[in-house]
Amino acid sequence: MATPAPQPWNLIAELSYRCPLRCPYCSNPLTWSSIRDGLDAAAWSHVFAQAAALGCVHVGLTGGEPSVRRDLDAIVAAADAAGLYVHLVTAGVPLEPAALPELASLGLRSVQLSIQHAEPTASDAIAGTASFARKLAVARAVRSAGLALTLNVVLHRHNLDRVPALIALARELDADRLELAHVQYEGWALPNRAALLPTRAQVDAAARAVRDAQRHATRPEILLVLPDWFAGRPKPCMGGWARRLLVVAPDGLVLPCHAARDLPDLAFWNVRERDLRACWEDAPGMNAFRGEDWMRDPCRTCPDRARDFGGCRCQAFRWTGDAANPDPACALVPDHDRLVTERDASSADAQLRHRR
Repeated sequence: MATPAPQPWNLIAELSYRCPLRCPYCSNPLTWSSIRDGLDAAAWSHVFAQAAALGCVHVGLTGGEPSVRRDLDAIVAAADAAGLYVHLVTAGVPLEPAALPELASLGLRSVQLSIQHAEPTASDAIAGTASFARKLAVARAVRSAGLALTLNVVLHRHNLDRVPALIALARELDADRLELAHVQYEGWALPNRAALLPTRAQVDAAARAVRDAQRHATRPEILLVLPDWFAGRPKPCMGGWARRLLVVAPDGLVLPCHAARDLPDLAFWNVRERDLRACWEDAPGMNAFRGEDWMRDPCRTCPDRARDFGGCRCQAFRWTGDAANPDPACALVPDHDRLVTERDASSADAQLRHRR
């Protein structure tokens, strides 16, 4: 018997996969350039209304880079009109700092800004384009507009040693929250893993720096997401498959996570062809890994199965060829040894390949 679909609370609205940055760990599909922006502002307005009726209370406007959309102001207004808390996830380019007050007046409530490094030259090198100065200008404009500011830093070998400096930068910019999240090895990060994977010593030193900062100050709030490749236990990817987070891709495809479209033999539906409730509740792909009936040992009998939900289905497929297999990030899984071997083969000499 299929597990009933729970109520989603967060809509992840991927407005476009276009982005002027070329980050080598981008989570967008490798085939992003073939996936067009299929929803105009009116179509997104319809999606927002349906999401609110489903129970969503929050929408993250993201991508790619959402500010490449010339109709971003209309999209923000439509999300606010649907009664959703409107959150913008941006790289700060091409978003104009002067646009923030107008977006705030239309209903924007908070902004998450990506930062690649604490130092300008290194940040621009990771991003693949000059962007650091614009990012700082956007951060200051966010605060001037009275909006909540989160800085998000994807951590890897090339910036992990700079965690103390990143914390200092977050304080300088008066950020409310600093998210330090290790790379998830999907999308563009997977072929770049040899160059991105940090050492155990780097991971431990960064964790100590965060604990020290948390002891000595209450602002910003610092969230450190440890890498599952080092933890020995899988992360509850997206809070569990199709449990609480609902992704609508730029072409209208409704997904349980950013990368699920690449999994074979799973049928997901498009909001341009069916209503959002049907896409969420009834699509075969959405129901493939809901609940626990699909789990195999050791997940099926693991006491942590209600906490990690079997880990990441995309990672399981990448490493084992079957998305229903246990996530090899778990030390209890035989395939874990392959992942550890790959992890320990990372190299400081490996070259980063930027998103094309």
